[in-house]
Amino acid sequence: MSSLLSYLDPLVIIKTLGLIGVIAIVFAESGLFFGFFLPGDSLLFTAGFLASQDLISIWWLLIFCFIAAVAGDNVGYYFGKKVGPSIFSREDSLFFHKKHIEKAHTFYERHGKKTILLARFIPIVRTFVPIIAGVAKMEYKSFMLYNLMGGFLWSWGMLGFGYLLGQVIPNADKYLTPIILVIIVISFIPAVIEFFKQKKKVL
Repeated sequence: MSSLLSYLDPLVIIKTLGLIGVIAIVFAESGLFFGFFLPGDSLLFTAGFLASQDLISIWWLLIFCFIAAVAGDNVGYYFGKKVGPSIFSREDSLFFHKKHIEKAHTFYERHGKKTILLARFIPIVRTFVPIIAGVAKMEYKSFMLYNLMGGFLWSWGMLGFGYLLGQVIPNADKYLTPIILVIIVISFIPAVIEFFKQKKKVL
């Protein structure tokens, strides 16, 4: 288990797989149902930070991570459109958990079209929301509009945050690990809040 977690470490991913690895993970986490466990937020932040140290190109990251995010959502949308409502009766497996689909569906029902944009900033939910949009047969023009906005704000925002921090904080590399941990914790706050809201309703 510890060896698996080490492979999901953003620093390990970037040093091992480079730009291609970052792009592939952003794509997978954005709409492939088995990509929900991948470290999207922290990976983009770390890539932006390393770009500020001239270890990877910020411009290639900005361009291709945006494209990967939008393309990943599109794959999720068309997958959901193809499988339809039957996905709700799919059995749980190693890479698929029905509860994630149900959570994304609840989020979509509550926020409508803008879910595609909002979900970008919520781990796990962002992976399954495009699939739910496809299942719901959301109008593609609307989906694509929110997809482009969300993909841009998320990818450029996280990369830019990491890049800016690396530029303004002296010897920021010494604090990279705790900063990544803070990013991970912050990224899960919306999901935790939503969990307690649902629990309160049940009680």
